[in-house]
Amino acid sequence: MGEYLRNWLAEYVKVNNAPRTWEGRAHRIERHIIPALGRLPLTSLKPDHLQRFYAEKLSGGRIDGKGGLSGATVSAMHLTVHAALETAVRRGLLVRNVADAVDPPHVERPEMHTLNEAGLNAVLEAARRTPYFALFYVHLFTGVRRSEALALRWCDVDLALGHVYTNRAMHRLRTGEIIFRAPKSAHGRRMIALSPSACLVLRQHRDNEEALKESLQDDGLIFCHVDGSPLLPDTVTHAWVKLVRRCGQGGIRLHDCRHTHASIMLKQGVHPKIVQERLGHSSIRLTLDTYSHVAPGLQEAAALAFDNVVLASSKERQPEPIR
Repeated sequence: MGEYLRNWLAEYVKVNNAPRTWEGRAHRIERHIIPALGRLPLTSLKPDHLQRFYAEKLSGGRIDGKGGLSGATVSAMHLTVHAALETAVRRGLLVRNVADAVDPPHVERPEMHTLNEAGLNAVLEAARRTPYFALFYVHLFTGVRRSEALALRWCDVDLALGHVYTNRAMHRLRTGEIIFRAPKSAHGRRMIALSPSACLVLRQHRDNEEALKESLQDDGLIFCHVDGSPLLPDTVTHAWVKLVRRCGQGGIRLHDCRHTHASIMLKQGVHPKIVQERLGHSSIRLTLDTYSHVAPGLQEAAALAFDNVVLASSKERQPEPIR
């Protein structure tokens, strides 16, 4: 089993997946899966082996010995094992994928936290005194992911038309290497309309950058150090955590800027299809499933709007209720 998994990583995952995907799967295989299951012959692996392995990881799977792993972490191990065995089935090494007969751990959906309008303005006001004001402004006013924002170049922005084009993402590997990659899906490549205030913030940011640098290159990063080198993702996240704590908004993650952007737009009656396009979701169903519960009153507002449209176009009075 161990030999097959290492070959699978080298011959399949590393060739067909993004470096971050390979890195995550390699970590789970080397640190957890091979130590527990690696000595088993591939064809001898049974559902009971996997079910017992997941149970052990949930109860005491931490490397430091301080308790069990989360359901999400163990579920990721299940997905890795399932993918590896599915490849073995396609190659004729196995007759069936025994992971199909295993119940993976239940993953609790984390509670979503968002800023309201007052909280958003308080955070932005505090951010003005930091080097990350423009970056956090773009996060909140476009809903882009951290990896997408940190990969933006000046050539990706049209301030005259008020558009930003996301066509790549920045990641930092465990080795410290910075990589830029195209989005995972076609929906990740998108044009996002900028609000007038976002355009003003970016113009001011560009003016500040030009004052600090000898020249500003079109292919240069928008959000970077003075020497043009990329900002480290974890550094940006730590700066955000400190900022929201100072504002009394602890618990709001940087990724929650994305949720905040979507929920405020939905509350204002923006069509979910537009929100989907701005966020780069693969389907409108994903958008609706993720954000419908954070916009209370949408159903009532829709019913009232329908009532107003229909009754306004009719001169007849509403029918009397049937008795």
